[in-house]
Amino acid sequence: MTAGSATRHDRWAEQQRIYRRRRVLALVVGVVLLALLVRGCSALVGGGGGEEASEAAAPPELPRGGRLVLPRHRIVAYYGAPQDPELGVLGETPPEEAARTLARRAGEYHRAPGAGPARPVLPALELISTLAQSAPGDDGLHRLRQEDATIRRHLRAARAIKGLLVLDVQPGQADFVEEVRALEPYLSQPDVGLALDPEWSVPDGTQPGSVIGSMDAEVVNEVSAYLARLVRLRDLPQKLLIVHQFTDEMITNRDLLASRPEVALVLNMDGFGTAEQKQGVYDRLSQPTPRGPDRLGQESLARERLGGPYNGFKLFFREDTGLMSPRDVLGLRPAPDVVVYE
Repeated sequence: MTAGSATRHDRWAEQQRIYRRRRVLALVVGVVLLALLVRGCSALVGGGGGEEASEAAAPPELPRGGRLVLPRHRIVAYYGAPQDPELGVLGETPPEEAARTLARRAGEYHRAPGAGPARPVLPALELISTLAQSAPGDDGLHRLRQEDATIRRHLRAARAIKGLLVLDVQPGQADFVEEVRALEPYLSQPDVGLALDPEWSVPDGTQPGSVIGSMDAEVVNEVSAYLARLVRLRDLPQKLLIVHQFTDEMITNRDLLASRPEVALVLNMDGFGTAEQKQGVYDRLSQPTPRGPDRLGQESLARERLGGPYNGFKLFFREDTGLMSPRDVLGLRPAPDVVVYE
């Protein structure tokens, strides 16, 4: 072998050693990456069995923990819309400020005599998301839907105080169920509830506000069934569903209201006046909700009665004659499960 041939042979041998080392290194790296990939996939599907996998698979909870709205909590809410101060407290101040004030108000109910140590207070912003209008509008339905930016801002404000956002529907001449379904992107979230306002549901040819509207129990049941399916499909916490009422005729066939464990149905006494007048209406419209202490000392219902209906009570900063205190409200019998301030 010549000197030149020997040199080329040595170079070729050296190149082969380098290629072998590279192949071995590539194989080792590939095996490591494959192991990491398999481990990551196992964690995602729950196969890892570790604490991280358990946390990833945990179902969503309410803002202050747990998955049961009622009877676990008492709800204290501020109501309104930003279009006009006459619509309620949420029209008088920005939602961030209203939320901070609400948090203090909710604390008063937690400390008030009769509140009960085992029932925490959960604050809520009740935003009129579908607003009845005297003008027919472009579609002739006498209703205005809030812009997404408005709803998102109120949701951020509610989350800042670890509270709920409740979307209130005043349908005008629109269909209640269609208005509710339009809110599904928000109702699919664990901290968003719903309210229905039959006072502002009127037939074709009738201007909202010219008469007191109404809705039938069948419509309420259709809405609650929709919410229950949403809860099961997305593994959400129990949904809050408030129906406002201040006359017997506003909810027809009320004895046919369905109770669903996925939905906490609340009939909210919505009239204003003196404390005596309000109490008289509440006494007539409130629902008996038999409760008994469970082994943890907390209020509970049998599962078939878990969905209510529960009782709500509304207070008006402007229209009420002598605003009732938290102690006065909790002195009502039965004590309201939901208290709404307008």
